[in-house]
Amino acid sequence: MAERPAGSGGREGHQLADGGYAGPEQAERLRLDTLREYRILDTGPEEAFDRVTKMVADLYDAPIALVSLVDDCRQWFKSSYGLDVSETPRDISFCQYVIAEDKPVVIVDVLGDERFRDNPLVTGDPFIRFYAGVPLRAYNGTILGTLCVIDRKERPVLVERELERLEDFAAIIMAEADLRRIVAERDEARQTLERALDFSGIATWRYDARTGSINWGGAAAELWGADFATALADIDGFYERLLPDDRDMVRSVLGGSVESGTHYATEYRIQHPERGVRWIAVRADWDVNTTDAILTGISIDITEQKSRQENANLLMRELHHRMRNLFATVSAIISLTRHAATDVDDYVERITGRLDALNRAQNVLLGANFMTGSMHALLREVEAAFPRIRWSGPDLLLPENALVAMALVFNELATNAVKHGALSGASGDVDIQWTQDPEGSDPRLFRLTWTETGNDGPIGPPEKTSFGTLLMERSVRNNLGGTIERRWEPTGLFLDITLPARWRDA
Repeated sequence: MAERPAGSGGREGHQLADGGYAGPEQAERLRLDTLREYRILDTGPEEAFDRVTKMVADLYDAPIALVSLVDDCRQWFKSSYGLDVSETPRDISFCQYVIAEDKPVVIVDVLGDERFRDNPLVTGDPFIRFYAGVPLRAYNGTILGTLCVIDRKERPVLVERELERLEDFAAIIMAEADLRRIVAERDEARQTLERALDFSGIATWRYDARTGSINWGGAAAELWGADFATALADIDGFYERLLPDDRDMVRSVLGGSVESGTHYATEYRIQHPERGVRWIAVRADWDVNTTDAILTGISIDITEQKSRQENANLLMRELHHRMRNLFATVSAIISLTRHAATDVDDYVERITGRLDALNRAQNVLLGANFMTGSMHALLREVEAAFPRIRWSGPDLLLPENALVAMALVFNELATNAVKHGALSGASGDVDIQWTQDPEGSDPRLFRLTWTETGNDGPIGPPEKTSFGTLLMERSVRNNLGGTIERRWEPTGLFLDITLPARWRDA
């Protein structure tokens, strides 16, 4: 046997592309993983490989030439000239020694080599007597298999130039295999990118400013409609899908980008054939790698962002309006309370109580959506401030002005009850109940009763109308459009409020 050293030769393990060494098991795992990267095992015949094995067989005047890839338990022939089988077991292969020794292997006396004399490929078909194999070395230095020449008769050892030429053919084989690998990885990366674009809802496009044609990719169907490929194949179809009010603006922006060669960015509305009016944002720039007038960009559906922005603007305007109303209410309470108070302490107490009532209303609004509040939530706030108040009734959604009005009413009633009514003694209670007529009732009314019980002694109407009473009257009649009736029973105050039923269930 004659052998030509190459590379690491007798060194233990396998030299990696970065100059380090791996142990035998790690090296074999790396080699098999690399072989899988090429996606070449069990593929069909290809002219590029078959042409090389035919040229090698002709050049070396040999009956057999093989491109052999060594898998974990077999050697598989990507190209087989002069041999009908597609694979053989690895443990009887000659090519395994090229991998093990990490260099070309040439065997001129098969029968004189104890490793091969009893090999089924020697004792039986194809009756090998001469073998010359050179490594098929991958990009990372691992050996995937061999390019080998086989003869059925003995022949002299290959000279240096003959072996170098065989290695050159092996390099051609690997160049073709690497090209296949790179193309496969590129296609896989492109498919991954397209799937990612589909999932992200981003459409890609290329616009040729000379011809007006548009090529679409990514989530184009989601953003533009299922007919995008035909309906938006050119710039005229694109403009047709825009809302008429936005077309001139887009033409101006796009025309300016074409004329100046600057990037293109804008937002506009389209009439989506399945989803109605949608907002689209685009960003694009000119392809700097070509002299062609190609604008490459992406489109994103921003309808939800626009909706949130509009809602936020509406909420800010509404909040500004509510704050102005609140400040006006606070200003009126401060001014009118000043005239009703008997002294500074009384003034502070009255102002504090009424501001607490406004705060209770605002807490309920903040806990919801600023615009409506729950009747139950308001009564929980009242109950927390005045523990002996009990209440029952359906939960209703009150608009901000109604919620503030009811909060003020409950505060005035509860404050009076603490000072002069049922809550002034240890055994008194207040019961609040309300109902709302069902839909279709005529008239449909909301009715609320305030009942005080358990007073220590009888009470009667006040000697004069207080500001708190006027505040309740104004809240019920002017703000809520209802009526309020009070009467004093021996057990305490009984109050009946009747309003038009305008509130919906919570």
